[in-house]
Amino acid sequence: MTPPPSVVAGPDRAFGAVLAAAGRRALTRRVLVVAGVLAALLAAVACSLALGAVRIPLHAVVDVLLGRDAHPIDREILLQLRLPRTVTALAVGAALGVAGALLQGSLGNPLASPDVIGVTGGAAFGAMLIILLAPGKIALLPLSAMGFGLLAAAMVALVAWTGANRGSVTRLILSGIAVGAMFTAATSMLMALYPSRVPSAVMWLAGGLVSDGWETIAAVGPYLAGGLLVAVALVRPLDRLALGDEVAASLGTHPRTVRLVAIAAAAVLAAGSAALAGLLGFLGIVVPHAVRLLGGTSSHGFVVPVSALAGAALLTGGDVVARTIKAPLELPVGPMMVVIGVPLFLWLLRRAV
Repeated sequence: MTPPPSVVAGPDRAFGAVLAAAGRRALTRRVLVVAGVLAALLAAVACSLALGAVRIPLHAVVDVLLGRDAHPIDREILLQLRLPRTVTALAVGAALGVAGALLQGSLGNPLASPDVIGVTGGAAFGAMLIILLAPGKIALLPLSAMGFGLLAAAMVALVAWTGANRGSVTRLILSGIAVGAMFTAATSMLMALYPSRVPSAVMWLAGGLVSDGWETIAAVGPYLAGGLLVAVALVRPLDRLALGDEVAASLGTHPRTVRLVAIAAAAVLAAGSAALAGLLGFLGIVVPHAVRLLGGTSSHGFVVPVSALAGAALLTGGDVVARTIKAPLELPVGPMMVVIGVPLFLWLLRRAV
C-alpha cells in the first residue's frame, strides 16, 4: 500500500530545511569573514598612511589623496614615501597569499609554499649577487631577484615535467627542494666569501618595505597583476583538481596542465614579491590555511580572493607595527609579521581541530 503523500514529504521537507539552514549559516560565516578582512584591510591602510615618524591626521591624508589643498610637507611624505610603501605592502601581501593558495591547491600539499618550488632560494641568490658583488648597481636588485627566482622555478619545471613519471606531485616537490637547496648553498658561499658586506644584506633577507618610490612598483607590478589574473582563472579548475585527478579529468580538466599553470603563476607572484620586499616566508604558507579555517571551506572561489585580501591586510599592518614600535628605528617586517601572525594562527588552529 502506497503511503499518503504528506507522510513521504514530511521527512524530506524537514531534511531540506536542515540543509537550507546549514547553507545559510555557512554563507553568513563567509560574509562575516570577508567583512572582517575588509575592515582590517581598511584600518591597516589608514594607519600605514597616517602613522610614522611624522604623524599626519586622517583628514589631511584624505585631502592629499583627493588633490585638495594640504601642507606641502604632508603631501611630500604621503605621495613620495608612504603611498608607494603602502601600495607595495598591499601588492606583496596579496601576491604571497595567492601564491600559497595556488601551490597548496594545485599540489594538494598543506605545506606547499614558494620555498617548495625553489623560488625563494633563487630570489635570495639573485639579490645577494647584487648586494655582495655589485653594490654600486643596487637598482638592479629587484630585476636580479625576480630573474633568478623565475629561473629556479623553470629548472624545477624542466626536471619535473621531463622523463618518466613526469608531472607527478612527488617529483615536483623533490625537484623544488633540491633546486632550492642548491641556490641556498650558493648564497651561503657568497656570504662566506664577502663577510664584510653581509650586514648590508641582512635587512633584505629579513624582509623589508623601505620604499624607493614608484619605479620598482611600476616595473614589477604588471607581473603581479598578471599572476593574480591567472589565479582568478584557475579557481574552478583547482576545485575540480581537489576531487582527484581522475574525477577532474572526467570533468574536462587536465590535471598536469592546471598544475603547470598554477605553479608558473605562483612563481611569478613569489619572485615579484621577493623583488619588492625581500624574503617573507610566513604569508605564503599560513594565510591560505587561516582563510580556510575562518571560512570553513576549501572552495578556491573563496580561498583565493580572501587570501589576497588577508595577505594584504596582514603585511600592511605588520609593516605599520615594524616602523612605529621603535620609531624612528625601523624593524624588519618579516620577523614582526611572524610575531603578530603565529599566535593568531595557532589560536585559530586550536579552535578548529
